[in-house]
Amino acid sequence: MGHRELKDQLYAQFARIGKALASPQRLELLDLLAQGERSVEELAREAALTVANASQHLRALHDARLVESRKAGLYVYYRLADPTVFELWRAVRTVGERQLAEIDRLVETYMHHPEHLEPLSREDLVRRLSEGDAILLDVRPALEYQQGHVAGARSIPVEQLEARLRELDPTREVVAYCRGPYCLFADEAVALLRAHGFTARRYREGYSGDPRADRLRWRGRSGSGLRGWPLDLALRRPHALGAGPRSRRSRNRARTRQPAGAVASSGHLPGGGHYERERASWRV
Repeated sequence: MGHRELKDQLYAQFARIGKALASPQRLELLDLLAQGERSVEELAREAALTVANASQHLRALHDARLVESRKAGLYVYYRLADPTVFELWRAVRTVGERQLAEIDRLVETYMHHPEHLEPLSREDLVRRLSEGDAILLDVRPALEYQQGHVAGARSIPVEQLEARLRELDPTREVVAYCRGPYCLFADEAVALLRAHGFTARRYREGYSGDPRADRLRWRGRSGSGLRGWPLDLALRRPHALGAGPRSRRSRNRARTRQPAGAVASSGHLPGGGHYERERASWRV
C-alpha cells in the first residue's frame, strides 16, 4: 500500500466521525447521553423526535462507534461508547463558541435575562456552599439526578418546583443547575423562584456528566455535617456502599492497586445522599 492510499483510507475513517456528528439532532442526543444511559423512547421524548427518527440517528452514531446499545425486553438502551466521546462533543462546542459569532447572538437572545443576577461560576459556588449560604438545587429529571449529581444538591425537577416551594428555606439563596451551559431548566427554575420572592441564581456550568469537568471540592462549615470531607462534586452512578474517610495508608493502597480513574471509595453523605470519590479527590 502506497503512502497516498494509506492516507486516503485513514482520513476516510476519521471522516466517519465527522459525518456522524454533522447533525444537530445527533449532537443533542450525545449531550443527553452524557447524563447517563437512556432508552430510545426517552431520548426521543427529550429531543422532541419521533421514536423512528431517534432510532435512525442513534444507528448512525452507533455505526461510527460513538455510542453502544443493549436490549432489555422490548426496549433498547444507549450510552456513550467511551469518555472520549464526551470530550469530542465538548471540543466541538468549545470551537463553536470561540469561532461562531452566531452562537453568542443566540445565547444573548434566548438565555440572557437582564433582570436575573449573573450565573454563578464554579469558584463562587464552592465559596457559597462552604459558607452554608446557599441551597443547591438540581432541577433535571429525577432519573438524571439518580445517575449522577453534584454533591449536596437536592432534587426537585423543574416541573415539580412550584408545587414544592415550601420545601425550600426562603431566607437562603437558591442556586439551580441542570445539564450544562445551554440547558434551560435552570433558567426556568430561577425565573419561577424569583417570581415567588426567592433570591435565586443559576450555576453556569451545570452537571455535564463528565467527572473531570464536574469535579469541585469544598468543606462544609461547622454544623453542616460535612467538615473535613473533601467532596468530589461529580457523583457517578451513586450506590449504597457505606464508607467514611480512610487512613492515609489505606488511601495509598487504593492508589497502588487501582487503575487511573478508578473510584477510590464510595459511601453515604449526611442527609441520605451518596458519593463516590475518585483518586484525584484525595489530594488535600
